[in-house]
Amino acid sequence: MPTGTPPPLQRGASQPLAGQLAERYAQRIRERLLLPGARLPSVRDCARQHGVSPHTVVAAYDQLQAAGLLEARRQRGFFVRETRPAATRSAPPQAAATRQAPVDATALIRGMFEADAARSPGLGTLPADWLDPVLLQSALRRLNQADSHGLQVSYGDPSGDARLRAALSQRLADLGIHAEPAQILTTHGATHALDLLIRTQLQPGDAVLVDDPGWAILFARLSRAGIRLLPVPRSAHGPDLDTLAALAAAHAPRAYLTVPVLHNPTGHSLDLSTAHRLLRLADEHDFLIFEDDSYGFLAPEHLPRLAALDGLRRVVYVSGFSKVLTPAWRVGYLATSPERLVALTDIKLLDGLTSSPVMERAVALCLEQGRLRRHAQRLRERLAQARQRVATLATRHGFTWAAPPDGLFGWLDVGVDTERLAQPLLDAGWLTAPGALFSATRRPGSLMRVNLATSLDPAFWRQLRACADDIHGTMTTP
Repeated sequence: MPTGTPPPLQRGASQPLAGQLAERYAQRIRERLLLPGARLPSVRDCARQHGVSPHTVVAAYDQLQAAGLLEARRQRGFFVRETRPAATRSAPPQAAATRQAPVDATALIRGMFEADAARSPGLGTLPADWLDPVLLQSALRRLNQADSHGLQVSYGDPSGDARLRAALSQRLADLGIHAEPAQILTTHGATHALDLLIRTQLQPGDAVLVDDPGWAILFARLSRAGIRLLPVPRSAHGPDLDTLAALAAAHAPRAYLTVPVLHNPTGHSLDLSTAHRLLRLADEHDFLIFEDDSYGFLAPEHLPRLAALDGLRRVVYVSGFSKVLTPAWRVGYLATSPERLVALTDIKLLDGLTSSPVMERAVALCLEQGRLRRHAQRLRERLAQARQRVATLATRHGFTWAAPPDGLFGWLDVGVDTERLAQPLLDAGWLTAPGALFSATRRPGSLMRVNLATSLDPAFWRQLRACADDIHGTMTTP
């Protein structure tokens, strides 16, 4: 992760300028700061950015092609070479229009692990200094003081810690979701819960509806499982239900994977009318809904959850604690009907026997007595202040929002190709999240995800404006 502007290329050094430039891009590709399929700057743009001749850039790009890192596409430019997983089963001919290039989601994961939050407006999580270490330490201290010897020397219940499942049942009741502890299965985070659903409820070749824009890691998991993606456009008004209905009629999808509340990346939440229409379509076309509520603690409890309206009939509810408590404990869960729970528990057993009873009991202690609820309320208040500050900075620098920012994210329109914009911003030390990362088809565009908690530095907005103007200038120069 860059922490500042990289040094300029060294003229007169033992390594030629073309070699230095090639190594700079090669390092970014190796570190997954440039995704497979990402477009590099044009020869002219790259020459201007690095103060070298176009001939030097062509030579550098030739070296990267020779190393197998780049490919040239006629009349389109230079792209990081794709690595395509072998297909599990060929998609039926009628679904050809919905196929997509695999998304290399490791760049987003590395961003979470390696990013300096202060210089990462594209970060997907809260910065560490927003979390509450005192709450975590208190839970661990109480756990050690209690009679927890049995927890620390046993595998635990395959369904999850009983005390945590009881606390989760109460949490769900607060959201209007009626689920007994026996209907809840704990997992190694919400991502693991979604993975269990993919492996038990879907088969290679199945069609699945997904939000577009949506979560790149989910797209990658589905693609590797041989699932056909049916992208449903998502805007400030929610999913395009007319498109969803047409896709459902044409492809008979098995499921719809969606984030109804504080959607990643737009920040939008479904209203009650849209939620009701969506559930009617699920009944009409006989598909399941996997409801990912990973950001639920950052949202007001009164926002409608699909599982509450459906009664866990067609909807499987998924959530976790990484976004609000700590990503280190890896505790998530799902709630569903009893008949689906058997297969899900079996796959969890095959994966890793059980999840950690110690960490799960610690989360239960955080939930009890309202400690986590109060922490979440403080986060919501702090995010509201950050949201107002970021909105002011965006307006001051001439940018607009594609959807009103809410929760942790804003979906910003910068007026130029954000994948192209990401390169000079990276040179200046800012890690961003271009809109193409969240497209099931890697569609380029002028949108980018902005983390409202990590975009408070006015220096970022000045740099963003300067880089966007620079790119716009090259587009209008004859």
